[in-house]
Amino acid sequence: MQEQKYSIKQWAKDDRPREKLLEKGKAALSNSELLAILINNGTRNKSAIELAQEVLKAGKDNLNELGKLNVRELMQIKGIGIAKAIGLVAALELGRRRQGVQAREKPVITASTDVAFYLQQSLKDYQHEVFAVVFLNRANKVNHFQIISEGGITGTIADPRVILKKALEENAVSLILCHNHPSGSLRPSKADEELTYKIKEAAKFFDIRIMDHLIVSDDGYYSFADEGLL
Repeated sequence: MQEQKYSIKQWAKDDRPREKLLEKGKAALSNSELLAILINNGTRNKSAIELAQEVLKAGKDNLNELGKLNVRELMQIKGIGIAKAIGLVAALELGRRRQGVQAREKPVITASTDVAFYLQQSLKDYQHEVFAVVFLNRANKVNHFQIISEGGITGTIADPRVILKKALEENAVSLILCHNHPSGSLRPSKADEELTYKIKEAAKFFDIRIMDHLIVSDDGYYSFADEGLL
């Protein structure tokens, strides 16, 4: 009898965010209430709301930081098992993709600002360096986006042959190179400049233009083209 009483009380407490969403709309819910809906139910000692607050705390009360946590890291929170952790990671990834889709689907890319926001959103959750390429057609529309290589915390290596092979497969006539700096610094290294030059020169043999090379971080972006380095 005592177990049944606890169960009913727990369901009532966990259901409140759902009821609030139905009655007042999604905008009325706090971040912890939205996370509680994803978590779905609490434990014997914690409500879904209390678990959600712990999840937020693990992300330093910042959704951008929370999005960088992986399944294993979320499972370090007592009460968050593998199913809850996977659900949270999937939901946060959908949110990240939604943020970037508008910039990616812009009909024509004519300047760094047209694509920089999309690239920031696409790469910001990586805690190590990754190198990506946007492949454009003759009308400067995005044909394809792909992460070419992943490296360590301080660097990654991109093979021009892999990039140009993919460019030919995608019938691309222009490319936008991009990599992230998890440290937050937006200053290009000497290696960044040398790699950009190497890819640019190799691309000339296939009449493929390197439109830009963007370095992105949570703090913004750096454009080689805007700075006159292309």
